[in-house]
Amino acid sequence: MEKRNDYIRWDEYFMGVALLSAQRSKDPNTQVGACIVNPDKKIVGVGYNGFPSGCNDDELPWAREGAYLDTKYPYVCHAELNAILNSISRDLKGCSIYVALFPCNECAKAIIQSGIKEIVYLSDKYAGTDSVVASKRMLGQAGVVLRQLKPNLQSIDISFTAVEA
Repeated sequence: MEKRNDYIRWDEYFMGVALLSAQRSKDPNTQVGACIVNPDKKIVGVGYNGFPSGCNDDELPWAREGAYLDTKYPYVCHAELNAILNSISRDLKGCSIYVALFPCNECAKAIIQSGIKEIVYLSDKYAGTDSVVASKRMLGQAGVVLRQLKPNLQSIDISFTAVEA
């Protein structure tokens, strides 16, 4: 018997972990996940967008529009920051981070400071915004490699009932 040939590539695996992590987000509009991988292809951190630990997500706002303090923006931690803060290692030098959306300027600062050297992303839909323009400027100056993932797969199906008892 030969090995299977339809297994997923490393990039699709790690992006899949990031997308699965995003499913933990309680944000009604945007769910983003992140997965940090060291040079040995070991996952060292995952995160998703949400409020800081200990903050009640039933009392803080989830709105996207309105007065600043009545929106989610001053309260939400982005997936990239959470993955860095949740990492099992404080040494992230040389790691890659997989994320569905291109990181904002605030996350870019954390990525640079942590020593992550590559960002693998799916979408750059906010490319023209000031936040992403600033992000790309800083990441370029810091020598962080930016790579948009072009997956071979449209989706990965996960079934809790596929495993035989």
